[in-house]
Amino acid sequence: MRKPLPQRPGFRTRSARNNGIAPASPSFRFRPFRLCLRFGREKEVGPSAGRAGARWAAAMAPSCTLNRYLLLMAQEHLEFRLPEIKSLLSLFGGQFASSQETYGKSPFWILSIPSEDIARNLMKRTVCAKSIFELWGHGQSPEELYSSLKNYPVEKMVPFLHSDSTYKIKIHTFNKTLTQEEKIKRIDALEFLPFEGKVNLKKPQHVFSVLEDYGLDPNRIPENPHNIYFGRWIADGQRELIESYSVKKRHFIGNTSMDAGLSFIMANHGKVKENDIVFDPFVGTGGLLIASAHFGAYVYGTDIDYNTVHGLGKATRKNQKWRGPDENIRANLRQYGLEKYYLDVLVSDASKPSWRKGTYFDAIITDPPYGIRESTRRTGSQKEIPKGIEKCPGSHVPVSLSYHLSDMFLDLLNFAAETLVLGGRLVYWLPVYTPEYTEEMVPWHPCLKLISNCEQKLSSHTSRRLITMEKVQKFEHPTCPVPNVQQLGFERV
Repeated sequence: MRKPLPQRPGFRTRSARNNGIAPASPSFRFRPFRLCLRFGREKEVGPSAGRAGARWAAAMAPSCTLNRYLLLMAQEHLEFRLPEIKSLLSLFGGQFASSQETYGKSPFWILSIPSEDIARNLMKRTVCAKSIFELWGHGQSPEELYSSLKNYPVEKMVPFLHSDSTYKIKIHTFNKTLTQEEKIKRIDALEFLPFEGKVNLKKPQHVFSVLEDYGLDPNRIPENPHNIYFGRWIADGQRELIESYSVKKRHFIGNTSMDAGLSFIMANHGKVKENDIVFDPFVGTGGLLIASAHFGAYVYGTDIDYNTVHGLGKATRKNQKWRGPDENIRANLRQYGLEKYYLDVLVSDASKPSWRKGTYFDAIITDPPYGIRESTRRTGSQKEIPKGIEKCPGSHVPVSLSYHLSDMFLDLLNFAAETLVLGGRLVYWLPVYTPEYTEEMVPWHPCLKLISNCEQKLSSHTSRRLITMEKVQKFEHPTCPVPNVQQLGFERV
C-alpha cells in the first residue's frame, strides 16, 4: 500500500491517482469500491464477493438517497479530471463524497448528485468529461445489467417511455469496436423494458445508451466487457471549446501561449463564475484571461514585458516577421466576442505590486515564467541605490534583473493571500525536477489551503504541477508568516 502523503499546517493533500480501480484483467488487481446501502451503512464489494454479491449490490444501488449518474470522461489530462469535477460540483451546490466510485484512469465514473440541474450545470463547464447519463442499471455481465434494470423504479422510467415520446438507443464501447449486428443484438436484448414510444433516429426526445468497458489495455482486449452500463443521456460536456478556442486559430499568440484545454481546466479549478474578477499577474498573451471571460468573469492582467502587453516586436508565427497593428490581448477577446469582459492589462512588475491594501480578486489564475522559453525578470539594479532617491524620472526605463523562481512564488502566494477574497482561489503552475520532487517542495501559506496538485509531464526528468489553493483566512500583516519556499531546486528545470 502506498504511504500517505505528508501533511503540513495550512493544507491537506490527496493524490488523484489513489482513487482508482484497475480494469478486470489477469494482470491487474481490483480495489474494492463502496456502495451506499439501504440502511445507511457501507459494504465493500469486489470480484472476491462473486457474481451473487455483484448482483445484490446492483439491486441495492437504487436505494441510495442521491440520484446516480454515469460520467463518461475524456482520456486526456487524467490527473486533472478529479479536481475539476470536485471544483465544479462545489461551485453548483453539490458535494463530492469519498464513497463515490471513481475508477482512476477508467473513463466511466459513477457519481451521486442531488439533482439533474446540477448535473446539467456541471456539463456546461467541464472540458474533462464527454457526457453524463442518468444511471438506470449497471453490471459486470449482461445478466447482471438486466437484473439491475428490472430493479430500477418503474416510476422513474415512465416519464421517458410513454407512448407520446420518441427515443433511440445507442451503443458505446471503450477499447473495442463492435459490428452493426452485435450492436443490434444488444439493443434487441432490452425488449423487456417498457418502451411505448416510437423510435426516431434523427431527432429523438430521449436518448438511451448501453456503455461497455473493455479495460484500458489495447493489446489485451477481453472477449466480454468488465462493466456494462445503461442510462438516459442528460448532456454533453464542453470538449468542443478546445477546438474552437485553439491557439492555432488565435489572433495574437506568443512562445508560451497556454493550450486552450488547459486554460479552461484552470478556470474550472479556480471556480470562476459569472461576474467574478479574475487576475493574471504574468498575463503574457492573455490565454488564461480568455478562458475566464468565456465563463462570464471580468479579467485583468499585468506583465513586465512592454512589447507583449502592447503587441509590438517580432511575431511568433512562422513566415511572419513583425506583429500586426491589432495583435494584442484585447483583440483576442474581441475575436471570441468577449471584449466586454476586458478590464485592462498593464505593464507592471509582479515583484513590486502597485495595489492598495484590500481584497479585489475572486480568482488569481496564472502561469509564471520558468526561465526556459520566457525569461524570469523583475525591475532593479545591481548597484546600490543612494538614500533619498525614491522616484525615477518619467522618461527612465528601469533596468531588469533575474527573478529567482523561489522569490517569484513567495511573492505570488503573499500577493494572493492579501488580495483574494475569502474563499477565492489561486491556480498556478509549479515547475519541478522530477527525480528530486517531494510534496514538501510545494509552496504553502497559512492563509491558503491546498486544494489539488496535478502533474503534467514535460520530459523524462521535468514536469510542471498545477497547484490550486483556496484562501481560508484573512491576511493580517504582519501576523501571517511568509510562505515556505525552501530549496525548491527550480534552477535545474
